[in-house]
Amino acid sequence: MTVAPELALWLGKTLMFQNIDSHHLEMIAAIAQVKSYGKGDLLFKEGDKPKGFFIVRSGRVKIYKIAPGGKEQILRIFHRGEHFAEIAVFDNLPFPASAATLEQAEMIFFPRSPFLEMLVQHPALALNMLSSLSRHLRHLTAVIEELSFKDVPQRLASYLLRLGGVDGGTVEVLSPWVTLDLPKSQLAAQLGTIPATLSRAFYQLKNEDLIAVKGAKIQLLDCDRLRALAKQGDGMKS
Repeated sequence: MTVAPELALWLGKTLMFQNIDSHHLEMIAAIAQVKSYGKGDLLFKEGDKPKGFFIVRSGRVKIYKIAPGGKEQILRIFHRGEHFAEIAVFDNLPFPASAATLEQAEMIFFPRSPFLEMLVQHPALALNMLSSLSRHLRHLTAVIEELSFKDVPQRLASYLLRLGGVDGGTVEVLSPWVTLDLPKSQLAAQLGTIPATLSRAFYQLKNEDLIAVKGAKIQLLDCDRLRALAKQGDGMKS
C-alpha cells in the first residue's frame, strides 16, 4: 500500500498513536482508510451500528445530538489529529450521537474488526485508547456542568476565554482579540442555546463593557471580570 509509510509517519504524531514503534505504525496504517468529505457531510447518525472510528486529518467534525423538538446540541468539535467514535471498537453498540463535518475534511477511518486484532497484538494501543476515552469523559462532564450550572452569558464568557488561550484560569489571555471559529448558529448549538438567546448574551457582555464586537472578531476588554463571570455557578438557564 503506497500511502502506508507516509500515513504511518503522520499517525505517529497523533495523540492516540504516539510512542508506538514504527513497525506497528506501518501495520496500523495498512488497515486505515482515507476518506474525503464535503462541508456538512454526515459521517454517522445517532442509532447507526458502528463500523469503526476516525482520526481527523484535516478540517473539523462536530459530534451532536438533536432533541425531539429539533434543537441541536453540539457535544464536541474535533480538530486535526484528534480521534473520535473509538468507543465503537469496544462495545459495538449503536452510536449515541451523530457526527458531521463543519467544512471540507479528510478522515482516517479504522474498521473495527481489523483494529481489534491489532489491539490483541499490541496492548499498548489499548492503554492509549483507554486514556483517550477518559479524556472524552472528562470533556462531557465539563459540558454537563456548564449546561446545568451556568447561564448563557457565563457559557459565552468561558468560550471566549478559551479562544483567547486560557480556560478561565489566572493565566493571562494570549490575545485580547479573538475570532469566532463557528457561525453563530453553530456556536449557539455548542453553548446549548438558540441564536436569539446567544445574541442577547453577546449584547449583555458588550453592554457591560466586557467585550467589543466587530463581526466575527471579539475584543476581550476586561478579562478579570470575564473570568469572574465564567466561574459563577448559578443563574437562569436558557
